[in-house]
Amino acid sequence: MLLIKIRCEPEELKILRYLNRRKILSDKEKKYYLNLEKGFLGEQLFNEWIEENISIDWLVLHDLLLECNHTIFQIDTLIISPEKIYIFEVKNYEGDFYINTDKWYTISEVEIKNPIHQLNRIETLLRRLIQNLGYNPSIDAKIIFINPDFFLYNAPINAPIIFPTQLNRFASTLNMKPFNIHNQQLKLAEQLVALHLKDSPYKKLPTYSYSQLKKGIPCAVCDSFMSNLTLEMLVCKQCAYKEHVDISVMRNIMEFKLLFPNRKVTTNIIHEWCTIILSKKTIQRILSRELKQMGHGKYTYYVDM
Repeated sequence: MLLIKIRCEPEELKILRYLNRRKILSDKEKKYYLNLEKGFLGEQLFNEWIEENISIDWLVLHDLLLECNHTIFQIDTLIISPEKIYIFEVKNYEGDFYINTDKWYTISEVEIKNPIHQLNRIETLLRRLIQNLGYNPSIDAKIIFINPDFFLYNAPINAPIIFPTQLNRFASTLNMKPFNIHNQQLKLAEQLVALHLKDSPYKKLPTYSYSQLKKGIPCAVCDSFMSNLTLEMLVCKQCAYKEHVDISVMRNIMEFKLLFPNRKVTTNIIHEWCTIILSKKTIQRILSRELKQMGHGKYTYYVDM
């Protein structure tokens, strides 16, 4: 496989992860955050499955956010082959589900969105977009259930679904297809990447302020807050993970910048944000080395180089 567009961790997920360890999310916010985490994990697992099981040099585009006729839609994974375009909608559902008269339910009888309807919508919009670009390829859209602990009762035989137990056979089928990619397919892939939208309008972030959030440096392993060990090392009391002060502070600076993109990065604010770094000189040294200094004296702040 030729990876044309990688999958990046969504900014919305990063922000929610940071907020989850610095404030108490509501039950609804926490559920939404955990669903995002689980969904992204499923997409990563599918990435790994493709790398390990698909041997032919087709074009792979992960995580496309596109617009057609003023409608925005997302594609988890798109693969361009010589014969057709494959759309894969990845679901990391776990547990037992069932279908009843075209409606989907959990085993506890909670109705969920029908993922086939979602897939059909994506396929229709992508077809229109590609036709607008001057192409008319065949499209094959599938839902990939990646979690081995998923089971669906009453699934129609002809449903566009690949179950976990069918993945190996599906890979074998794909690997038998023609593999020679032509310039036309490569050009289409490049056009789709160029049309990718960087920012989603559908982010669901809770309101928060600087004063609401717990200050300190979260552990990179377990999210507990670090404590001092020596002048150069921090240690997590929860899991015993150790990290150099400079690395810890830079992680925290990146977190601050994502949470508060409109606030200036100064020695005082980062000193307060990190809390456990007692010396402002340490903060200033790290900022001066890693970022670009702007202004002088009390008006000094730092930006990316």
